[in-house]
Amino acid sequence: MHEPQPPNGRQPGVLRTILGVGGIVAVGSAVALVAAAGVLSAVMAKTIVTPPARREDDTRVVAVDRSGGTVTLQRHRDSVLPGEYSFFFSAGTGHVRVGEITARTTHTVTRRILKLDYGDLAAARRGRFSGWLYTGPADLGFEWSDVTVPTPIGPAPAWLIPADAAPPSTRWVIQVHGRAVRREEALRAVPVFRAAGYTSLLVSYRNDGDAPASPDGRYGLGDTEWPDVAAAIDFAAAQGARNIILMGWSMGGAVALQTLTRSPSAGLIAGIVLESPVIDWADVVAAQAVDRRLPRTIARGAVLLMGSRWGASFTGQAAPIDFGRLDFVARARDLHRPVLLLHSDDDGFVPAAGSRRLAGRRSDIVTFVAFSDARHTKLWNFDPARWNAEITAWLARLPEV
Repeated sequence: MHEPQPPNGRQPGVLRTILGVGGIVAVGSAVALVAAAGVLSAVMAKTIVTPPARREDDTRVVAVDRSGGTVTLQRHRDSVLPGEYSFFFSAGTGHVRVGEITARTTHTVTRRILKLDYGDLAAARRGRFSGWLYTGPADLGFEWSDVTVPTPIGPAPAWLIPADAAPPSTRWVIQVHGRAVRREEALRAVPVFRAAGYTSLLVSYRNDGDAPASPDGRYGLGDTEWPDVAAAIDFAAAQGARNIILMGWSMGGAVALQTLTRSPSAGLIAGIVLESPVIDWADVVAAQAVDRRLPRTIARGAVLLMGSRWGASFTGQAAPIDFGRLDFVARARDLHRPVLLLHSDDDGFVPAAGSRRLAGRRSDIVTFVAFSDARHTKLWNFDPARWNAEITAWLARLPEV
């Protein structure tokens, strides 16, 4: 699950608003409280499995200094991070890359403008902060092509970026983006893998807005998306891939782990790289409830709804999610390939606790690299030199499959 909350750490007040509906607190009855908890759990469950129709512009644009080449934004937990980032503005009609912080106040942060890709920044009033940086594969300056992966529910677009090698490399990395984002998220990883001799395949999967939608139009949190990544493995194998790395970002980590343990083609997988991954969804849902100042019982109710057949009437799912199958702390012994785990302890959305527990249980094959102050899926932006070095060193140690 990636960045469905605004960077300032709060979603729109849907859940909090419901707390006040009907004067629940005033009624004070146990029946009313139970009913309210049920409504909140249902809303939370449906929100988690429903792809968002649009991304919210949650950050104010305070000022633009054209001559000085800076933009001043509302200050929050993400906008003050050091490094280089994307800022989408005016409902996605504009995009600017921002870098060095040049000034801060209690409520604002001023950053250097690196490149205005499109849109009128001077007229912008609001936007959203992102770790993407690149808007498409052309930004990287490498040869690339659009390809189509035949998935079980239809053709899914992907970007193919060959390794700089002749003859064509038999080593591939398949990049699996997170929840509520698209392939652009993974472009940051292409250069380091290309330098190590890997061809990159950046895939789409059901309900992400690029690939075909599933009949129910709902996320399976990895439980239903993995066949699309398995199809990408088959596509890569048909193109000559013999040694494949899966890299999963956030919810894409859950998808990658399901692919490793459920795909008939898993024998081609040499290892997995996980960036800010979901290791145990129950942890993530509980953390989101706490972040919104909701009782943990709301999170447990949401998990119960998403994991039960009768909950489909609230969530719209065609089938329940098997949360036990998605818990790789409990399933640590099912892993059979080396894993590189990159996670920031202040992630803010997907707790690093699951990653740490998995690493503790499988220290024989899991390499855990802890970051701090890098937030969710922004580790490369925060410290690209370290991020690249960790991946390069891990790839060099990998045994051949």
